[in-house]
Parts: sequence; structure tokens; C-alpha cells
Amino acid sequence: MEGGYHKADKTEFSECWKISWRTPYIMRLSLTAGIGGLLFGYDTGVISGALLYIREEFVEVDKKAWLQETIVSMAVAGAILGAAVGGWISDYFGRKKALLLADIVFFGGAIVMAVAPAPWVLIVGRILVGIGVGMASMAAPLYISESSPTRIRGALVSSNALLITGGQFLSYLINLAFTKVPGTWRWMLGIARLPALIQFILMLSLPESPRWLFRQNKIDEAKSILEKIFPADEVENEMKALKDSVEAEKAIEGELGDGFLPKLKSALRSKVVRRALLAGITVQLVQQFVGINTVLYYSPTIVQFAGFASRQTALALSLVTSGLNFVGSIISMGFVDKYGRRKFMLVSLVGIIACLVALGAVFFQAAATAPAVSNLETMHFGRNTTCPAYLSAPKSQSWNCMSCLKAPDCAFCASSGNGLHPGACLAVSNDIRSTCRMEKRTWYTEGCPSKFGFLAVAFLGLYIICYSPGMGSVPWLVNSEIYPLKYRGIGGGIAAVCNWSANLLVSETFLTLTNALGSAWTFILFAGLSFIGFIAIYFVVPETKGLSFEEVEKMLEKGFKPKGICFKGIKDEIDEENVSSSSV
Repeated sequence: MEGGYHKADKTEFSECWKISWRTPYIMRLSLTAGIGGLLFGYDTGVISGALLYIREEFVEVDKKAWLQETIVSMAVAGAILGAAVGGWISDYFGRKKALLLADIVFFGGAIVMAVAPAPWVLIVGRILVGIGVGMASMAAPLYISESSPTRIRGALVSSNALLITGGQFLSYLINLAFTKVPGTWRWMLGIARLPALIQFILMLSLPESPRWLFRQNKIDEAKSILEKIFPADEVENEMKALKDSVEAEKAIEGELGDGFLPKLKSALRSKVVRRALLAGITVQLVQQFVGINTVLYYSPTIVQFAGFASRQTALALSLVTSGLNFVGSIISMGFVDKYGRRKFMLVSLVGIIACLVALGAVFFQAAATAPAVSNLETMHFGRNTTCPAYLSAPKSQSWNCMSCLKAPDCAFCASSGNGLHPGACLAVSNDIRSTCRMEKRTWYTEGCPSKFGFLAVAFLGLYIICYSPGMGSVPWLVNSEIYPLKYRGIGGGIAAVCNWSANLLVSETFLTLTNALGSAWTFILFAGLSFIGFIAIYFVVPETKGLSFEEVEKMLEKGFKPKGICFKGIKDEIDEENVSSSSV
């Protein structure tokens, strides 16, 4: 469960609604803790729009792709650290205190970002915000699951996942709202402190997790909380269930040993756990290497690659992709139990590969038809404003917009009449950019004017539709189902760290890849990685739909072989054995 995703079926959501209506206190607990998910989603999405304006304020950021990548990805690095310490803080000090500390760190990071006088200060703020996100990603699901009635636990924990995608959507709305406000990106990043402050204030009036209190032998406090959650006639039964569960958990901990390394050694000695880890880590790595966080973190920049230089237009179009991501997570909840985890992921990957190849083709065509650089248009602004590389190029008459943008410290100023007509190749500076715009021309630093831009945005939206219901949600679900009970914490934790690490690698290299390979080949590269991911999932990830934890363990013990999109799973074998027994 830690930092991950728990699936609930439609019946559970219906039951959740009924119980929450009768006992609003339950919803108050879960939604307050769920603000941690909202912060997670907001931080993921907001930087993509803010980066457009950060580049304009700090010229060195605009010139250095690695600096842009660092500003984006340091929140991920901080989240890895936050998740690592967050689990320990949650266990030692309690889930509530961990969430309160996460809010304080996040609040401080948001202020540091908002007032940052230089890029390095902004990076420090991003690290602090990431630490807060990482801590909340561990503590929030634990708090919700341990403070919820068993029969609706999945639905309430799933609401945390919905708030993550909801936070991403909110971040794009906030970005659009502040595009014409003085301070732009400072408001976009700084306003994140408000949800953190709201959660901090609300959490002060809420109790600690009853399960954590019970483990600390604070029995009376745990009981008093359960009395607010359950009807009076159910409290004693819940106390007994809580006691049995905690005792079983302590027995498992005693069996595995104290500390991470003894638990890891015990886990790796088990063939079942090794196979489960192979499947769990595979789906988490594939989730990242399909390139999703290039879209979430750099969506407006990608839209600019497609030829939409206007920051407002880029943000508005990016809002569509974020909304589709939110819708996709809802679709997953409704259909993944019907069609199965494995099939959902494989079909999702087929769509992802097709969209990435199509994006590559669109960007190839856009590059091939980029407007030419006109010497007359360039000299119109004066020789001292011209891109130095253009002046010294032996065949400058063959340059087009893409040639200009590939040259160091150069930008393309489009024709005033028609952006597809030849334009000027100028040096990058704030003054020259202002001069270009004063003539009602469009300034390009990331992509060129293109009549194919709308196709890139369309395929970007299709990519999200294919990704979100399948590879977006299902890997977390698989990791919540595939490990034996006593190894579920360490197995899920290892897989989650692999997910975060792959996330960091992808977000830290995307712009470098586009500079080295070009946008088209970068998307083709991700298509190739997605194809490798398809093969890996096909051969090593079993179907867990409809199986109990015991049945999953039995399947992993016996091994499995792919047969078409589906496996002939343990459920089928059990049914066949039952048929054979009845016929005898």
C-alpha cells in the first residue's frame, strides 16, 4: 500500500457513499489526509507551465537544457528522499505527525520557490517541496487505510489517487489564471502553500491513526477514535479485529527480523517473492519509460515544440491532456476488474506505441517543412542582433528555422505576415525578443511554425487516453496484489523506489535527448522502450484479476507461461480440478 494505489470495485464505492453519508467523520478524515495527494498532483503539473516563464526571467535557464531539467527533476529527487524518511517517521512518530511535518516542509519549499532570486534557490525550493510530497505519499494512504472501515477502505484510498490527478488538473487551471499577472511563475509555484496550510490546520483537529495508537499500546485512545467511526454495536468487534491484525503483523515482523536488510534477505530467499518482484518492478519501470513524465512535466514545452509558441496557448492545450489523465483514472476504476490487469496494460501499451510513433512522424514532417531563414528578414533587425552562428555559417542560405534553433544561443523570429513564410535567425536576449514581439511577430526557441502542430496535440491527447487507464493506474494495483502478505511492505517499497528512480532519470534527460536527437527521434526512442516494455510484461507479469492472495502465491510458486494476451491462470486450474473431482 505504501505510496501506491489500492483498487476498489463499484460495490465498494456505493457502500462508501452510504457509510460516509451516515458518518461524515469518515469522509472528513480521508479527504483531509487526501490533500497530500492533491499536493502531489499539483507539484507534478505546475512546474510544466511555470517553466515557460522561468525561462523568460532567467536567460541562463533558457539557454541551458540541463538547468531546466534540474529545476523540474529535483522535486522527484526530493520525493525519493521524502518517501525514504517518511516511512520511518510514520512508524516512529505516527501518521498524523508525518503529514503535519510534510505540510511544513512543503509550505517552506513553496515560499522559497516563490521568492527565488536565482535558479539555484529555485532548485532548493523544488527539493524541499519534493521531500514534502514524498513524505505525504507514504503517510496519506497509510492514514486513510488505517482510519477507514475495512469494507470501504479501497474506495477511500482510491480517492487519494483521484486527488493526485485532480491536483494535476488544478495546477494547469492555476497556471492559466496567472499567465497575465505580474510575477506569473512565482504565483504559480507559491500558491501551492495554501493547500498545505489548509491540510495542516485541519489535521490539527483530527486524531492519530487508531491502528498506530494500538501498536503503541494506547488502547483507550484507539477505541475512542473507533467509536467515532463505527456504530456502537460494532466497536468491540473492530477492536478485536484490530488486535488480531496487529498481533499477526508483529508476529510476521518477528519472523522476518528487525531492519531492512534482514527482511530483504528473507524475501530474496523465496522463489515466490523473486518472481513477484520481477513482475512488480517490471510494470513500475515500464510505466516511467513509456515517457509519461515527459508529458506531465514538459507538456507546454512539447506543445511549443509542435509550433505553438504562445505560452497561453501551450498552457491551454496542456490543460486538455491533464483533464484526459483525470478521466482515464476514472475509466480504470470502472473497467480494470472486468477486463483484467494484464490485458489492460498490454492494450494500453499498443496504443502508447502507436501514438509515440505518430508523434515522431509528425515532428519529422514539421522539421522537414520548417520555414526558411531569410537573410533580408534577419538583417532587418540589424547585424548586431543576428545569431553569431548564422553569420559565420558557410551555407547560411540553406538554413531553416530548425537549423537556427539548433545553433547555440539562437532563436527564430517568424514573419509578421505569415508564420510559415521565411523569418529571421536572431541572437537570444530579452531585448531582442522584445523587439521581435513589438513588430507583432512570434518568437520561437523550442519549436518552429508548423501546419502540423494540431496533429501533435491530437496525438498527445490520444497518448494520454491510452496511458491513463492502463499503464497509469494498473502497475500500482498489480503491486498491491502480487506479493505474499508478509512481504507486501518490502516488495511494494522496492518497486516504488524503482518507479521514483526511473521517473527521475526520464525527467532529468528529456530536454537533453531532444537537443541531441531532436523531438522526433526522442519520441521514437520512447516508442522503442515501450515496445521492450510490452515484451517484458507479456512474458513476466501474470494476471491477478479475481485471485486471492493465496491463489496468487500458488501461481507464482508453480510458475506461469503466457498464452495469447491472457495466462491460463491458477483460477482456471482450480476450476478444472473442481470439474475433474466432481466428474469422478
